[in-house]
Amino acid sequence: MNPEVDLYDSLDGQVALVTGTTRGIGAEIARQLSDFGATVYAGARNLDDVEGPDLRPIPLDVTDRDEMTAAIDRIDAEEGRLDVLVNNAGVHGPGGKLDGIGPDAAEHTFRVNLHGPMLLTRQALPLLTKRDGSRIVNVSSGAGQFSDGIDSGHLPYGVSKAGVNALTDALASQYPDLLINAVCPGWVRTDMGGSAAPRSVEKGAETPVWLARMRDGPSGRLWRDREIVEW
Repeated sequence: MNPEVDLYDSLDGQVALVTGTTRGIGAEIARQLSDFGATVYAGARNLDDVEGPDLRPIPLDVTDRDEMTAAIDRIDAEEGRLDVLVNNAGVHGPGGKLDGIGPDAAEHTFRVNLHGPMLLTRQALPLLTKRDGSRIVNVSSGAGQFSDGIDSGHLPYGVSKAGVNALTDALASQYPDLLINAVCPGWVRTDMGGSAAPRSVEKGAETPVWLARMRDGPSGRLWRDREIVEW
């Protein structure tokens, strides 16, 4: 049985930063958080691709430390707070066996999927820790679950998402006053998931947004469809 979770009915007055918002799950997460009343900074490499009149597009390539610093500095200057960080940006990366994967492609996958969330979270912690109960939502994947078997078909992707899960667990231990969780959105019809995927982007964004609305509940866990699942 899952523990009780207390949710905010409204996010009015709260500030969120979502990465990877030009399309797919990230765009939908940003839209839904804005609908709940949050001031949403929509991180993107190309600001022209951010859609939504109430979003605040912000330059944010999670492989660029200067852009990460500038984004957090801007949020601090404009709002002085950050209540929600959604680390969504990700790439699928190369497939195949390790001896056939180019080192540059593997390194890029790790830089986007694991190093990016770790370094952006580090940059954002001074704002997040201003208030107890700020939330970090790390978008992970079943491909990184040891319980179901790491995705060996896309090895860098699966291992990087296993790293995201490990990061989530470790951060929750280090920062007990924050709510830090990972989420598997399922197989979603996006550019990454493909047209054959059974889930809509609305369904894929449902649990990440739910976690972003958490007022009180578990931390350091992996969720799918609003339920805790094994690492």
